[in-house]
Amino acid sequence: MTTETRPTAVLPPVPEGPAWLPRSGTYTAAVDRCIVELTARFGPLVTLRRRLTADDATLTVAQAADDCALGLKLTGDALGGDELTFVSTTLEPEAGGSRLRVTGELATGDPTVPSVPATLTLRVVERTDDLLLVLGTLHVPYGPLRRTTGFTLSRIRPADRLRLLVAAEFTCPA
Repeated sequence: MTTETRPTAVLPPVPEGPAWLPRSGTYTAAVDRCIVELTARFGPLVTLRRRLTADDATLTVAQAADDCALGLKLTGDALGGDELTFVSTTLEPEAGGSRLRVTGELATGDPTVPSVPATLTLRVVERTDDLLLVLGTLHVPYGPLRRTTGFTLSRIRPADRLRLLVAAEFTCPA
C-alpha cells in the first residue's frame, strides 16, 4: 500500500468589513422588521405621530468603511402621498461600536428637488455575522426641509421640527 500526498488547496480569506458592522454584503430589512415613526413637534407639543412604511431599507457593508451605505425609502398616509428617502454619505462608529452615526441626506422622491443634510444616530442592539439590529432617531428642522424640498404637512399640523424613529433588523439573505 502506498501513500500519496496531494497539495491542499488554500481558499481565499472571507472578505472582512469593519469590525463594528456585520460581515461584508448587502443587508435588507423586511417590511415587518422595520418600524419607522414620524413625529412632528411644535415647541414642546407633539402635533402629529404616525407610522410610516419602509418600502426599502438596505445596508451595504463593504471592506472599506468609506464604502458602507445605509438607505431608507419611506411612504405613508402621514406624508400625504409624498415619499421621503434617506441616503447615507458616511457611517461612523461611536462608543466602541455600540452606536453608529450615519450622516446623509433626507429628500423627497423627486430627484430634481435638492435634499437636506441629516444625521441618523443609531444604537446597536444586536450584531452577529449576518444580522444588525438597530434603534435610532433622526432630527431635522421642519422649516428648512419644507423650503428646500417642498415637503409639507397638513395646515392643521403646525411643526417646527420633525423626528424619525427607526427600528430595523437588517439581515443578509445569502
